[in-house]
Amino acid sequence: MSPTPSPVRFLTGITTSGTPHLGNYVGSIRPSVRASQTDGVQSFYFLADYHALIKIDEPARIQRSTLEIAASWLAAGLDPERVVFYRQSDVPEIPELTWFLTCVTGKGVLNRAHAYKASVDKNTAAGVDADSDVTAGLFMYPVLMGADILMFNAHHVPVGRDQIQHIEMARDMANSFNYRYGQHFVAPEAVIEESVATLPGLDGRKMSKSYDNTIPLFSSREQLKKLIAGVKTDSRAPGEPKDTEGSALFQIYQAFASAEETEALRTAYAHGIAWGDAKQLLLERIDQEIAPMRARYQHLMENPAEVEALLLTGAQKARAIATPFMAQLRHAVGLRSLTSGAVQAPVKAAKSALPSFKQYREKDGKFYFKLADAKGALLLQSLGLESPQTAGKSIGLLQKDGACALDALADQLEPFADRDAVLAALDTLRPEAT
Repeated sequence: MSPTPSPVRFLTGITTSGTPHLGNYVGSIRPSVRASQTDGVQSFYFLADYHALIKIDEPARIQRSTLEIAASWLAAGLDPERVVFYRQSDVPEIPELTWFLTCVTGKGVLNRAHAYKASVDKNTAAGVDADSDVTAGLFMYPVLMGADILMFNAHHVPVGRDQIQHIEMARDMANSFNYRYGQHFVAPEAVIEESVATLPGLDGRKMSKSYDNTIPLFSSREQLKKLIAGVKTDSRAPGEPKDTEGSALFQIYQAFASAEETEALRTAYAHGIAWGDAKQLLLERIDQEIAPMRARYQHLMENPAEVEALLLTGAQKARAIATPFMAQLRHAVGLRSLTSGAVQAPVKAAKSALPSFKQYREKDGKFYFKLADAKGALLLQSLGLESPQTAGKSIGLLQKDGACALDALADQLEPFADRDAVLAALDTLRPEAT
């Protein structure tokens, strides 16, 4: 008999900094719950209360948000018997792993994090110090997120498109740690529903608590109707054809509707549907999906002890995995009993003189790779590529075919000065050489 394959692990979390909204639901909660119901999948869902501390200093708000998000997930169909459902702060191994990953993550990687760069750009534009009001927590956010993911060796992480960079950073952290200490981590992959990766809010911008443009997930029907009435539209009158491109109302509808329903609304746009009628269609379509969940949500909000008990049980399940794994990682880095066997060093010796490839994504949305020598000096730099698969394939060809690949991929590469040094580095990375 062949061995039973290990289950694919999905992991996702929501920061406990506000009331869950429709964007959270279609971009994270709904696809995650669906994934949890798939055979052969092991799912991890957590309430990211450590992350909330980065931007919220209101204890009652964090506590309330933790209850609201937990109740939302459960009302949406999450089965705590089937999944690992826990609160981040109930797993003390996560901040310990954060420190381990901090020690293998380059500061330059964190300098490129979108949230940090946005804060620096804002301060620079205002003419103040670049790091004004930027906490170490904001700067280190990607490392904590990496620890969340790598603690449970998640294979897939459902995220919005704006979070892809964090998954790529987690991959870098996994590879960096594995390179130093042996194979311990799985390199995670981002999972995105293309049509609903980023849901627009009432004003057309991304639905976000930061913009105060959200539609709370469990609004009453009356509240939902009022909020939908405020969705931004243009001034075209009934009977005038309307564009679906850039229409927040159409995009929100599409996130809930079937393909047939979406096409019907697209046709109605072309025929000049009145905005009031389109908003009524949106109300009915959202309420059709959300209404059956409201009673369960209200029950849980009125009985927080039930939610607390479920979270503590989930934390026990999470720590049953995290505690022995952390012991393994502590041993790997050398945090060991003084009575244990002598430290073996062949892995470090073997990798000490090797050049290395680095694959990453920049703010322009394109994917890059570079080759550095053993001391970190840049030997080869790619141009921007359209996909990580293209970058990875090019790296593989360079490692396998050396000079031939270098010539074949010339249109992907920036000019480089020392061809001999590049070829020598590639020669050490050929499969037969390693």
